[in-house]
Amino acid sequence: MIALLQRVDRASVTVVAETVGEIGRGLCVLVCAEPGDSERTAERLLERVLGYRAFSDPMGKMNLSLRELGGGLLLVPQFTLAADTTKGNRPSFSSAASPELARALFEYLCAAGRELHAPLAAGRFGAHMKVSLVNDGPVTFWLRVPPA
Repeated sequence: MIALLQRVDRASVTVVAETVGEIGRGLCVLVCAEPGDSERTAERLLERVLGYRAFSDPMGKMNLSLRELGGGLLLVPQFTLAADTTKGNRPSFSSAASPELARALFEYLCAAGRELHAPLAAGRFGAHMKVSLVNDGPVTFWLRVPPA
């Protein structure tokens, strides 16, 4: 699974003029499943996201995780993170998981996340979403937990 973490002051996701998720200070995380990913892959990715030191301590060093900060987590499904852009001018998405697997893993990730962290909000799988955020820093990290 792939995750693009963005440290934010605030973030929200809207579907057809309805805000379906929003957070204050925390992480907006775009999430993509790949073929071969499993619930175990999703659990490992969630642990990495919650424990990743993306926030500054009192000395200004990135030593605090989302878990330590107690900030918000906004999960947004984003299959385009798996795009193959090595040839031509049009991306290929053959390295993304099937929609059925991706939906199941995104829903699992959200459910597991809600058990481990609050506040947690999420986008809507398969919907055309508008994501708004104020990136703090900017600080953006790309994480990948490869399929077993």
